[in-house]
Amino acid sequence: MDRLSLYFTAPRQISVRQEALPSPGRGQALVRTLLSAISPGTELLIYRGEFPPELPLDENIPALAGGFAYPIKYGYAAVGEVIGLGADLDSTWLGKQVFAFQPHASHFMAPVEELLLLPEGLAVEEAVFLPNMETALNFVLDGQPLIGEKVVVFGQGIVGLLTTTLLAQFPLADLITLDRYPLRRQASLDLGAQASLDSSDPQELKLGRARLGGSFSGADLVYELSGNPVALDQAIDYCGFNGRVVIGSWYGSKRASLDLGARFHRSRMRLISSQVSSLAPELSGRWGKARRFQVAWDMLQKVKPSRFITHRFPITQAEKAYQLIDQDPSQTIQLVLEY
Repeated sequence: MDRLSLYFTAPRQISVRQEALPSPGRGQALVRTLLSAISPGTELLIYRGEFPPELPLDENIPALAGGFAYPIKYGYAAVGEVIGLGADLDSTWLGKQVFAFQPHASHFMAPVEELLLLPEGLAVEEAVFLPNMETALNFVLDGQPLIGEKVVVFGQGIVGLLTTTLLAQFPLADLITLDRYPLRRQASLDLGAQASLDSSDPQELKLGRARLGGSFSGADLVYELSGNPVALDQAIDYCGFNGRVVIGSWYGSKRASLDLGARFHRSRMRLISSQVSSLAPELSGRWGKARRFQVAWDMLQKVKPSRFITHRFPITQAEKAYQLIDQDPSQTIQLVLEY
């Protein structure tokens, strides 16, 4: 059997290759992919060649072993149907719909312990958002929002939007989001943000800062999820005394130039690095990945993020998908590949 696999071959170059696919071995399942989601943050860095070459792809995902060097197979949000099994496996797996952290390909082989069964009744279009929802949940766990706090989220891409919808369920004093693109700002308001401002407009940035004034000046909690290093300086500017700035963006090889000589030094604010590969040590006694997955599945059932799929492309047209994200992101929220 052959499969189609997506490769990043050089900056802004995509190749879809036909490859021979062996039969599943012991403990392995063969999965026919139905849908995979493009990560507009991490994958765009790879597409543009803005990744740090010394960093492993992802040490926590077996399918992404190795380093950043072209050609690269990447992707980590695939939903499919089990169509083959190693001789030692129970046939009840056949026909099951599963999620896997696998690169973009029409078929893949994986040990069954790396497959997550879709909850009954959950559509594949919802399940493909599992990594993004898990990431958003991790951001909320790390930020620890409290009742009555003023919270700001920079960046309303798909992870920012999912973070906003989780935060909107808390009894906050204010929830402000910022993004350059009207499509995403409107989605943010629909999800429960009390204001969504244009992060590229200096006047709107001033309005947001003024909104955070009063007796308790500045935000209690700020998230930087835009992927733009410039926004980190803006996030620090929005943060109040002893506030928290959760940095969920991965900048790759891009550098962040920060002004730490003004308010920052005397404000005792905390900069918190948050990434989904690990849980905060103070939570690990009660939380593990299985618990986080369960909550993420529950949130997918509740939020139904498939409404944020703005574009669908067959894998054979993957190059067009990445060009769209790269050149006209104002029209996109979530792109998926179909097989």
